[in-house]
Amino acid sequence: MADVDTATEVVIPYTPRSQQQAIHDALLTPTPGGITVVVAVCHRRMGKTVAGVNHPILAALDCPLERPQFGIIGPTYTQEKRNAWEYLKHYAMAVPGCKVNETELSVRFPEQNDSLVRIFGADRPASLRGLYLDGAVLDEFQDHPPNFLTEIIIPLMADRLKWLLILGTPNGRNQFYKAVQKCATERGWTLIEFKASQTGIVPPDVLDAARSVMTEDEYQQEFECSFEASVKGAIWAREMAAAWEEGRVTHVPYDPEYPVDTDWDLGVGDQTAIWFTQSRHTGDVHVIDYYESSGVGLDHYARVLQEKRYVYGTHWAPHDIEQREFTSGRTRLESARRLGINFAVVPRVKALEDRIHAARMIFPRCRFDAEKCREGLDALASYKRDYNTRIKEHVATPVHDWASHAADAFGGLAIRHYNPKAKPEAMARAALKAAQRDSDPFRWQPVRVGRGGY
Repeated sequence: MADVDTATEVVIPYTPRSQQQAIHDALLTPTPGGITVVVAVCHRRMGKTVAGVNHPILAALDCPLERPQFGIIGPTYTQEKRNAWEYLKHYAMAVPGCKVNETELSVRFPEQNDSLVRIFGADRPASLRGLYLDGAVLDEFQDHPPNFLTEIIIPLMADRLKWLLILGTPNGRNQFYKAVQKCATERGWTLIEFKASQTGIVPPDVLDAARSVMTEDEYQQEFECSFEASVKGAIWAREMAAAWEEGRVTHVPYDPEYPVDTDWDLGVGDQTAIWFTQSRHTGDVHVIDYYESSGVGLDHYARVLQEKRYVYGTHWAPHDIEQREFTSGRTRLESARRLGINFAVVPRVKALEDRIHAARMIFPRCRFDAEKCREGLDALASYKRDYNTRIKEHVATPVHDWASHAADAFGGLAIRHYNPKAKPEAMARAALKAAQRDSDPFRWQPVRVGRGGY
C-alpha cells in the first residue's frame, strides 16, 4: 500500500495464490446492503489460514475509519494461537511502526488510523461481547459452537462490520454446512469451493499417498470438500448410515393414541437438548421431534412443551438435575416442578461406553422424523471421538462440542429403553416415585396431563 502523504510504500511479504486471491477479490466486491459474507470451503493445505490472516491486515491498512478493529476467530483460543499467531506476527511486522502484544495476541498499526487486528477463540465468547469489529474471519468454522455465528457474530454486524470470511473444511452437516446452504438464499453471501483435484496445489503423488492411508470418507472430506462423507471418528456412523439406507429416517407423524416421552440434556450456558419419542408395544421407538436452545431458563422449555401440544407421558432428565443451584438453593428438579414439568431421573450409568453401547442397541428400533429431527440427526452423525495429535489416533473420549448435547440426551433415551431387567413403564413409575420421595412435598406441584398440557 502506498501512503500518498508520506510517499511511503508498505510491502507485506505475501504473494497470494490464485485461490487466495479469489477469496480477497470476493471480499472486496461491494454488496447491496453493506455486509459482504464469503464462505470458502477449502481442502487441506490450500492456504486458507494464511489468506485469513492477511486479509484483516490489508483491510486494516486501507480502512478509512478511525481506530478500526478486525478479528481472527478460531474454534478455541489455544488452537488459533497455535495456528495463526505466528503467521499474523510475520506478515504484520512488515508494516512500519507495528506494535505486537503477545498477551492479547494482537497487532496494532498506530500510523494507520491506530488500526488493530486481534486473535480470539470461539470458546471465549465473553471476550467478544461489547466490542466492535469492522471485519472478521471465522477460521476452521466446522469446529465452532453451533450458535456462535448467530448469537455472537451477527450482533456485531449490526454496527460496523462490513465483511465476514467463513473458512473451513467439511466435517459433517454442522454449522459450516448450514453456512454453505445460506449462500444459496441470503443476499450478500458468496460461496467459493476449492477441491484438491481442481486446484493443483497438492502434488498428485502426495494425494495418492494420502489416499492410500486414509479411508475413502476421510479423503473425500479432507481433500474433495465432501459434506456427505462420514465425520472422522464418528461414534454412530454405521448406525446412522443404516437408518438412512433402511428408510427409518422418514416422515414419522405424532400419534395421539400414544403418550410422548421426552429425554433431556440440561445446560445453562450451552445447549439444552430434548428428544420427543413415542414408544410402541412392538418395541419400536418413534422419534417424532427434537428441540434445542441455549442461554435460557427452564420456563422457556416449559413454554416449548406447551406450544407443541403433545399429550405427554414421562419427562426424563439426567441425574445432575438433582444438584442444588447456588442462587436459589433448590434443585433444578424442584424448579422444574414449579413450572409443571414433573421429571423422572434416568438411571445413572457410570461408564460412558455403556451409554454409547445402549444407543447402538436401540438405533435399529428407532424411526426418526426427517424434518422435525433434522438438527438432532445432524448432531448424532457428528458426535465423534477426540483425536490425539501426539499418537495420531482417535481416543475413547468423545469431543464435548455442539453435537454432544443431543448425543447425551439420546444416550439417556437409550439407557431407559435398553434395560432387559425392567420394562419402560415400570422404570418410569419407579423413577417418579423416587424423585417425589426425595423432594419437598409442600413445594411440589403435580404435572398437568391432557392434550396440550405438560
